[in-house]
Amino acid sequence: MNTLVGWHVEMEFQEEGDRTRAAAMVRLSDGTEFRAHGNANRHPSDPEQLRVGEEIAGARALMDLASQLLQKAHTEIDDVSGRSSRPINR
Repeated sequence: MNTLVGWHVEMEFQEEGDRTRAAAMVRLSDGTEFRAHGNANRHPSDPEQLRVGEEIAGARALMDLASQLLQKAHTEIDDVSGRSSRPINR
């Protein structure tokens, strides 16, 4: 059985001087929303490349979203299985 599911993702960027801030939001098919932020700071001696700041800040925001999604999935697995699905930290 093939099921098509979609998530809605929004990314916004704010740039001020040598700082770039990204705000990310994902809305899952069940209506759950997660929000995250990421930052990038350009070193004063680096050339101005706005896109690079967006890529770094955006990637950091998406990494935060990924972490939140993994936590949600583990919680749902734990609730059904009655045991911890998280890997052991070594």
